[in-house]
Formats: sequence, C-alpha cells, structure tokens
Amino acid sequence: MPDLTYPVVIAAAKSWFRLWGIDVRMEGNEHIPRSGGAVLACNHSSHLDFVMAGYPPETQGRYTRFMAKREVFDHPVGGLLMRSFKHISVDRAAGAGSLRAAAEACRRGELVGIYPEATISRSFMIKELKSGAARIAADAGVPLIPMVHFGAHRIQTKDHPRDFSRRKTILIKTGEPLYPTGEDPAADTAALKSAMEALLDRCIAEYPEDEKPPGAWWLPAAYGGSAPTPEQALELDAEELRQRAARKAAKRAGNTKGGKKK
Repeated sequence: MPDLTYPVVIAAAKSWFRLWGIDVRMEGNEHIPRSGGAVLACNHSSHLDFVMAGYPPETQGRYTRFMAKREVFDHPVGGLLMRSFKHISVDRAAGAGSLRAAAEACRRGELVGIYPEATISRSFMIKELKSGAARIAADAGVPLIPMVHFGAHRIQTKDHPRDFSRRKTILIKTGEPLYPTGEDPAADTAALKSAMEALLDRCIAEYPEDEKPPGAWWLPAAYGGSAPTPEQALELDAEELRQRAARKAAKRAGNTKGGKKK
C-alpha cells in the first residue's frame, strides 16, 4: 500500500518551518540507511517529536514507522491517521506482542522509530531508558540508531503553554549505529543512553547563544536553565500518574453508580 498521507504531512511541516522562520539544523543523516530495516531511538521532549524525528530519515528517502500507545490508534481521527502512516500500536499491557510486531517490521525492511524514555522528559535531559529499542534491534538483527533533537520543546511540551512565535532553532543530531547482540539488553541499553546523552550535550553546546539565555525554562538545570532537575521531574511524573489513576477510579465509580441507578 503506497504512502499517501506521509508526503503531504512532511511537505506541510517543511512549509511551516520556512514560513515561521524555524531553523532546523541536522547532522549525521548519513547514519540512517537508505534501505533495509533499522531501529531509530529518539529522545522525547515535546509533542512535536514525531515531526522532528521523521525529518532526517526523509532526507534519506525513508519514512519512519513509529511505535505509539494504543490509545492514539483508538481515536476515530487520530487512529485513522496513525494507520495511514503505518505506525505500530503499542499495548502497554501486552508489551511483548508490540516488540514482536516492531521486530517483524524491521525484518521487512522498515525503519522503526521508538522513544525509549517512554514519556516526555520534563527535565529535558535523557531519562532512564526502557530496553525495548535494544531488544527489537537485536531480535531483528538490524542497527540501532540514536537520535536527539533540541529546541522543539520550546514550541510545545508538558506543563507549558504553546509558543508558535517565529524564529526558533531546532537541532537534530543522528549518531553512529549501534549493533545490540541481545546477550545483555541492560548493557545494550546503557550504551544507547550514553550515545544519546553525548548527542544532547552537543546539541545544547552548539545551540545559538542568543537563543539560550541563562535561567530559561526550557534549558536543563545542569546547563544553567530553570527546568526541573531529573529528580524533580521524577516527582512530577509520579504525581501525574497518581492524578491520572484518581481520575480513572472516579470515572469507574461514576459509571458503576450510574449503572445501579438504571
């Protein structure tokens, strides 16, 4: 089945970058293979990460099939779009099946994108990684490619209002492929984290100084910004999970009460 929506969305993104003066600077695109399966592991810092992580592969003539939570596919509109992009549904209650589906896609020659941090990093540093990316690459016998972008979170991310003002810089760096063996997934994942941290460090160091004022909310605390530290971010994540669980419990209780009334 041909890709019909992907080219349209990419063209729209490029037009947005141009019209809004978004300066996207990419490096390392040559590490993305022009054919054959591979796993692309990207950092997760904004709500625009699919756009940013999909841009470098497109320069190599590739479309990325991202792994995304099943709830997105359940949405009547969002699900239709996700399936048209041939993205891969992740059922967090049955993760093994999702990993198998991703590995099979790699064996078919697809470029599979994954966010090994699982959720957005509120500290804008690299969070602890899940082992799925390394395990998929090892299972399929394909390279694992680290990628990090920096700057998209200034436009839209958790806990902050959207900012669609003009003239922002986004850096995207792709690292050299890793080749997990599957013998030690923890070590493979640690190597991936180290590679992503090095890429992030370079992104921040090379970010334009006139757009990087000390104390900026979007700059990690370790680099002179006022973003939460990784420890503070963990506390915020835990509180978010507690609130989400409380809302679900209240909704279930309301549905049960309503059922009894009938």
